[in-house]
Amino acid sequence: MLDRIADIPGEALNNPAYLADAARTRADLRGALWKLERSQVFRELKDPSWEAFMAGDWRGALDLLENDRVAVRAEAKRHAVQGLEIRRVRVAEMPIGPYLQWELHALKLLADEGDGLSVLTADQVSALETSAPLPEVNVVGDRVLYHIQYEDDGTPCGARRITDPAVIGAAASEIEALYRRGEPLLDFFEREVAPLSAPSV
Repeated sequence: MLDRIADIPGEALNNPAYLADAARTRADLRGALWKLERSQVFRELKDPSWEAFMAGDWRGALDLLENDRVAVRAEAKRHAVQGLEIRRVRVAEMPIGPYLQWELHALKLLADEGDGLSVLTADQVSALETSAPLPEVNVVGDRVLYHIQYEDDGTPCGARRITDPAVIGAAASEIEALYRRGEPLLDFFEREVAPLSAPSV
């Protein structure tokens, strides 16, 4: 199913509309929210840590991430009370590029505070990418699938909203299977990311 998401009809939402719709859809969700991330470079606009990273201030970027820990922990507690479980699969091309090195530090913070994160290398998913890379997808329970859209430079520009129950169920099952195949992010981070020196942008 994941390799056919791009061909499945969906409602086009610009980025503000997508973010608002996703917030409403997950507000009372109990159970799993599945995320699949494949692209290796994004533009994290209005993120102070990403801006510091792009400016070459690696130490400052990491300090800004750490400053978010209290807020991340509070959000994790809200999710636990709600009964919402965030489960994310991150595909990593090796060797790790500068952006992904920064993002994996950000994802480690989420994993530290309770989000489920799993990593697969690009080689491990290559058999699923016969015609195109895997899509960027958020599956909100059994309610909606968002096929996330980006500009060519990695700037978020919205999503396609898909509500076909068969598509949602199949995509969620496939992402869950990838999640179970992957390595826990914290283990991957300690082996592959922690030893790296500061990246050059």
